[in-house]
Amino acid sequence: MLNWFKGLLSNDLAIDLGTSNTRIYARGAEVVVNEPTVVAVARDHTGTRRVSAVGRAAKEMLGRTPTGIEVIRPMRNGVIADFESVSAMLRYFLRMLQGNRSLSAPRTIVCVPVGVTEVEKRAVKEAVLTAGAREVFLIEEPMGAAIGADLPITEPSGNMIVDVGGGRTEVAVISLSGIVFANSVRVGGEKMDEAIVQYVKRRYNLLLGEQTAEDVKMRIGSAYETESLEELEIKGRDVVGGVPKTVILDSDEVREALAETVSAVVETVRVSLERTPPELAADIVDRGIVLSGGGALLKNLDVLLRQETGLPVMIADDPMNAVVRGIGRTLDKLDLLKIIAVS
Repeated sequence: MLNWFKGLLSNDLAIDLGTSNTRIYARGAEVVVNEPTVVAVARDHTGTRRVSAVGRAAKEMLGRTPTGIEVIRPMRNGVIADFESVSAMLRYFLRMLQGNRSLSAPRTIVCVPVGVTEVEKRAVKEAVLTAGAREVFLIEEPMGAAIGADLPITEPSGNMIVDVGGGRTEVAVISLSGIVFANSVRVGGEKMDEAIVQYVKRRYNLLLGEQTAEDVKMRIGSAYETESLEELEIKGRDVVGGVPKTVILDSDEVREALAETVSAVVETVRVSLERTPPELAADIVDRGIVLSGGGALLKNLDVLLRQETGLPVMIADDPMNAVVRGIGRTLDKLDLLKIIAVS
């Protein structure tokens, strides 16, 4: 491992292998890949699998594929659910980068959720190696988010980061370059999308597609009451009649649909605060809580957390890229990288 730290080259990469999106940071070039973690797989008459599309192209095929093509999300709750598809997707991204620059068998840093098992860690390493990397090292996701959010993690003081990703929400208290306490729940952006689908189905007998639900969440979704009521026309299939149907959904209804999943995020933060050592808790009172991840962009989530905890709550700059930027920055901070890399 120490030999790797001594030999970092300009083509080294940092990878945020997320449930919803995969982002790759190239040393000296910032974020060079930002694509949905989606793979389209075609099967021939013999049952042989062949990847036909990845990333944004595959996501556009969701709900629109003919027989013989399946669109899958190979990551579930932050861990690999389909090893072959993840390897194929990463191989495609690395080849795409090779077309733009000289990139031969890069060394990589990849983030993993807190508390992943040895089997899950090994799966990540093997998937990235199979895709063409030379060596792979792991950093826990909240640590990457904290670095990307510019928190002073090396100081002897408490820093709380709440990373709301696609598959899970992770809360960590960091001090002296280490995670003092961490807590996570398998609730994130995709659970929110599912909650909207179920709400609309129950209330309007209307079946929505995944992408429509995500669009609803992003456009009129909120965690706390907004000043004005917003409305959005949505289209789907009538569950009873089986024909296309259009309804008008308002922001209050979407907030109601999201209430349970948002409450799970709030409860995870509350439990984490209760279990934080007193001295570090006192620091968090002064410094506040920082939100990162795509879920941090849910309207008024910071307002709700501020009300529920009584603490200052801030959203990181560019929260969706906080993790990948954070682990990318460690490529130039070898002493820190030695401390925070997990075996």
